[in-house]
Amino acid sequence: MRLTVGVEEEFLLLDAEKSQAAPAVDAVLAEVPDDLRGQVAREYLTSQIEINSPPGLDLRALRHSLGLLRAGIAGAAERAGARVAAIGCCPVTGPEPPVVDEPRFHRMVERFGALSPGPGLNGVHVHIGVPDPDIGVRVLNHLRPWLPLLHAATTNSPFAEGRDSGYASWRSVMWERWPSVGPTPYLESHEHYEDLVARLVSSGAMLDEAMLYWYARLSARYPTIELRLGDVCPTLDDTILVAALARGLVGTVLADIEAGRPAPRIDHQLLAAAHWRAAHDGLAGRLVDPADQRSRPAWHLFQRLFDTVRPELERNGDLELTTLLMGRLRARGTGASRQRAVYARTGDIGAVLDLLTLPASPVA
Repeated sequence: MRLTVGVEEEFLLLDAEKSQAAPAVDAVLAEVPDDLRGQVAREYLTSQIEINSPPGLDLRALRHSLGLLRAGIAGAAERAGARVAAIGCCPVTGPEPPVVDEPRFHRMVERFGALSPGPGLNGVHVHIGVPDPDIGVRVLNHLRPWLPLLHAATTNSPFAEGRDSGYASWRSVMWERWPSVGPTPYLESHEHYEDLVARLVSSGAMLDEAMLYWYARLSARYPTIELRLGDVCPTLDDTILVAALARGLVGTVLADIEAGRPAPRIDHQLLAAAHWRAAHDGLAGRLVDPADQRSRPAWHLFQRLFDTVRPELERNGDLELTTLLMGRLRARGTGASRQRAVYARTGDIGAVLDLLTLPASPVA
């Protein structure tokens, strides 16, 4: 059985001329074409916008859908006097846009204060269909050691306050301020999962189940596993590669579950360290080996992930496209590496944001 895959992407809205965030979401939404409006939404701040692809089986169809949505919001922003950037967090300081005027967001501000300073943290979420919540929880257990590798591949926010933060994903550092962010714990059952969620809400650390920000969770809305790994990707190539590997990984661990292979019980602190290393190095340095939790070259481990899921990629018809996209990522580097290369050449944060500004026509 092929698994469905869908993607949510969050973006930063910028002033059309200046390198600063623009609180323009309502103006942009008003310009979105009617046929796309059901897949475009507000996010937490008025300087953010989100797109949601329909779930499907075919990667090329997913790429086409996301391409239309990216181009659609880019064109809408252009008509509204703004632009859209695919970046994890704003690299420069400026006026802080207000939160979207919705009761839930105001409650979040009242409860949690200034945990997300700046114009917004923009991530990518990949949804993979699973048969039922009980199987879904077992999948979450098996995914835990692999997710830092996917986290590293999404790193796309090295700059903060106009300078290099020293991290490939500064967004990840800022995001982890929230009390419900972190590696998914080892779960004994679906009942255990639900009990943990209820206790976290009762503790005050979350307003509701939607604030469960583990790196992988059961979706509160769909019959899916939701991977909430890292920064929004700079290009469609990067997003589709991450989606393909995520689906391949879920399919691979489902086979492990069916074969009776247990999930490794890795210490929570070691997983937190692995995610920290992913945010710090991206794919340009070293990562933590899923097998023994020792540091090894990042690309060696990322290639092992690819080799591990290769049979599932082939079964899904994704191998040829994913192999091509792996080669492109290896040649270009992650979004963080690309941003640093532009800045090293120009010394201009504005040029970095130009690199990440979405075009108003679909990419072939």
